[in-house]
Amino acid sequence: MAEDGRPGARVELSGWGWRHAGRDAHTLRGVDLVIDPGERVLLLGASGTGKSTLLHALAGLTGDDGAIGGDEEGLLLVDGERARRGRAGAALVAQDPESQIVMARAGDDVAFGPENLGVPPEGIRERVGEALEAVGFPYGPRHPTGALSGGEKQRLVIAGALAMRPRLLLLDEPTANLDPAGADLVRGVLGRLLERTRATMVLVEHRVAEVVDLVDRVVVLEAGGGVVADGPPRSVFADHGAALAAQGVWVPGHEPAPSTGAAPGGAVLLEAAGVAARTPPGLGVRVPPRRPVLENVDLAVRAGTATALTGPNGAGKSTLLTLLAGLARPYRGAVLPRGPLAAADRRPLARWPARRLARHVGTVFQHAEDQFVTGTVRDELRFAPLRAGRGARETEAWVGELLERLRLTALADVHPYTLSGGEKRRLSVATALSSGPSHAPDVLVLDEPTFGQDTRTWSELVELLGELRSQGRAVVMATHDGLLLRRLADVRVRVARGRAEETGRTAAEGGTRGRP
Repeated sequence: MAEDGRPGARVELSGWGWRHAGRDAHTLRGVDLVIDPGERVLLLGASGTGKSTLLHALAGLTGDDGAIGGDEEGLLLVDGERARRGRAGAALVAQDPESQIVMARAGDDVAFGPENLGVPPEGIRERVGEALEAVGFPYGPRHPTGALSGGEKQRLVIAGALAMRPRLLLLDEPTANLDPAGADLVRGVLGRLLERTRATMVLVEHRVAEVVDLVDRVVVLEAGGGVVADGPPRSVFADHGAALAAQGVWVPGHEPAPSTGAAPGGAVLLEAAGVAARTPPGLGVRVPPRRPVLENVDLAVRAGTATALTGPNGAGKSTLLTLLAGLARPYRGAVLPRGPLAAADRRPLARWPARRLARHVGTVFQHAEDQFVTGTVRDELRFAPLRAGRGARETEAWVGELLERLRLTALADVHPYTLSGGEKRRLSVATALSSGPSHAPDVLVLDEPTFGQDTRTWSELVELLGELRSQGRAVVMATHDGLLLRRLADVRVRVARGRAEETGRTAAEGGTRGRP
């Protein structure tokens, strides 16, 4: 990756700390850490311990002239200089790929970094082609970035980082939005490139068991503090595994086992009948024609069950969720209410008034920020019940319970946009449930609901969804989380090549579990 053949960057932190603007408490404090050139470090810690913050600081994004405001203390150096002075040598793949895509076409987006580094045009073309091929990007360089799925955007952002050939590669859950095959591909690419280039890598990843062979060192952070464990993976997990697991860290061999209760099953609530979907229309003069995403999809969603949509990136899982939620009109066919849900309105869901739709169908978007409408976490949870006419006492009691269960109490008065990726995901799920247990939507539609969670918050989310299912609500979710599939999914539907095919059911639903 390094153009001049130099080894990776050296990182040094001494007494380093950071407090985000508007926060009373430090995210990290007293961090003492040295990373030698070429080391591959896995950062671990419970959700909200500052892992992403540290990556942003190493990328030079914090500080007086950085993109992220706050108060800094101590020393953070990359190759002996302040990180923000050496930005050209670092590349960051952040949690949210949407925030890093800056160009309308895929090739131009990958070229953006090398262009800013002053790479000659002929060198840029070579780098773009190599990077797109390395991550298995399924389209050509002219493909519009606005037409990509979340997982495809993730691959594109990784390609952009690789094209810069950095000496310090910073990766924040780089495979979280990828299907299993795509995640394996990216890990293989990273392993080969790091062997060849000797770049330094700092990685944040909750899928610890899948990346442990990619790193030679594990560093564990403590919320509001510094480093609490540091060493080779085998030693750290042997000496601290049980304690780390108790704190919510994903430790191999310590898999969470939430209590989800039985799936009662019930009547069909939603039915997709002959549904077809196309890519959205492009902007400008020279735009590619709209292409099919889904064709002739038939799917029944039952009360008291959890239905999981699986399949490769770009197959149309999020599109199908949007249609099932009534938030978009199919190109052909319809999503129809059935049984108890039809009592509210017999028209296709896409024709329901917004207030009625929100009462009966709760949605958790792939990008959590898309559904935040207030200035604090607490107000976000108050919004729906107060608007629906719930009493102040009832509202506050349920908001307090949600904050506690999803470990958001300490963040109740902060702005939702300043949360970490995992915290935003928990808040987005909580907002869909904020009307209270007795007023929860009949159907809950979720896109990657467990993204970015530690084991404790993962278990709380899964148990909350299990409670809804036990109460007779229908849960529909798109996910690549294999553990979530094993713990909660009653019906599995694989979305691929424009079709949706049921691949398995639990015994409670009249079958056995199918393949993920």
